[in-house]
Amino acid sequence: MDWMKFKSGSDVRGTAVGENAVLTPHVAACLGMAFARYVAQKKDKPVTQVTIALGRDSRISGPELLRGAAEGISKAGANVLDFGMCTTPAMYMSIITPGFQPDGSIMITASHHPYDKNGLKFFLEEGGIDGKTVTTLLEMASGMEPEGMAMAGSITEKAFLPTYMEQLADRIRKGLDTELAKPLLGLHVVVDAGNGAGGFYAQLLENLGAWIEGSQFLEPDGMFPNHVPNPENAEAMASICGAVKKVGADLGVIFDTDCDRAAVVDADGREINRNRLIALISAILLDEKPGQTIVTDSVTSSGLKKFINDWGGEHYRYKRGYRNVIDEAIRLNDEGISCPLAIETSGHAAMKENHFLDDGMYLVTVLIVRAMKLKQQGLTLGSLIADLKEPVESREIRLNITAEDFREAGKVAIQKVLDYANAADTWHIAPDNREGVRISFDLDGGLDNGWFLLRLSVHDPVLPLNVESDVPGGVKEMLTSLYMVLEGCEGIDLAPLKKAIEA
Repeated sequence: MDWMKFKSGSDVRGTAVGENAVLTPHVAACLGMAFARYVAQKKDKPVTQVTIALGRDSRISGPELLRGAAEGISKAGANVLDFGMCTTPAMYMSIITPGFQPDGSIMITASHHPYDKNGLKFFLEEGGIDGKTVTTLLEMASGMEPEGMAMAGSITEKAFLPTYMEQLADRIRKGLDTELAKPLLGLHVVVDAGNGAGGFYAQLLENLGAWIEGSQFLEPDGMFPNHVPNPENAEAMASICGAVKKVGADLGVIFDTDCDRAAVVDADGREINRNRLIALISAILLDEKPGQTIVTDSVTSSGLKKFINDWGGEHYRYKRGYRNVIDEAIRLNDEGISCPLAIETSGHAAMKENHFLDDGMYLVTVLIVRAMKLKQQGLTLGSLIADLKEPVESREIRLNITAEDFREAGKVAIQKVLDYANAADTWHIAPDNREGVRISFDLDGGLDNGWFLLRLSVHDPVLPLNVESDVPGGVKEMLTSLYMVLEGCEGIDLAPLKKAIEA
């Protein structure tokens, strides 16, 4: 077995259902055993004194994989806290919550991926582990043989979600500066959990006085029968938008399966995700303290940059990948640059006030606090981003790399674009170009009103291409120019680019 095929960035992931299943309870047991021993080494204490917490989302393979991981941990001699159904952010919070405080934790989840996938996310006191540590764990697991070993450590079922819910409730009361039992009286919120792990959030809001009529898909169902639990999915967003309009709610919130990502919907049924979501939370944070720096991934729009600047902040684009933006935000703070937020266009958001934990439910909680304050003024969340300039046209195209050495072929293509841009007066390399190549254009007599970003995918043999224009026809004009530069570039399938131009 090639254990490295399980690696997906800083996670482990694979098919866990059906005849092609590779992520089995045996694999989970080996990884559980490896993680227990790794934590013991890192903390320099006997493995028998190590405790690892386990949780899972609603996937149908979750119970078996959790059981496998628990057995592996126990056979290593460590102790297990079985949280059962949980969220990814809660698994980290348990490590720093008195009364729990395991030495590490594992979440069984594959985020928004189809029902037959699953995975493992690992946490230590300092946060989620990085890709290098995942490689180490996989190498260790490949040599484990848990079969036939006795289970030496204890396995204890213990609920953590009620404690996590109270932490979120405390954040709402703190944000509204009240000790009232029901501080959300008068606010109507529709919750869509997509049959993932986050359905309890509706109960939390109702306990605090909110009206939750119209909430949907709250019951965990690992087959995800209603829509893909993904705030970037068009069908999922259409569903929550329709639900909000149907009942006349003040806002709607939607989570992915394990609740580390989220999006919201305004009272008029307009989705607030991607650039709008970044703008919204940025406006709230900059309203509280101007002059701060907002770290995002590389594919955010030029309109967002202007919006953040107009709110008195600095927009700092960085590489895609939620760990990348989080680590960069932490680095900036260490250098003395005040940075309260690291957020990806996909909805991954981590706030300094929340340990830079990638937590979509905490983000939504902060937004609900502001929604309640705005409701008291007769306003909605959408009013905060009324001035956000959005592109007239936008596209995302994925160019497959057919060369055997896909990284080298991708780098050659990007360098070809850079070389052309350096020699062309009409192509302007973005000053904050930190990933791939971002080129801006002056279209139709305007200034800096179009751009594209071509980059190499973190994991796959693909060149993702994002392009936006503030004028009609601009996307086609830029794509045509790019096609001329890349034509003849070996090992790159330009058919999707050509198709987009001809459409």
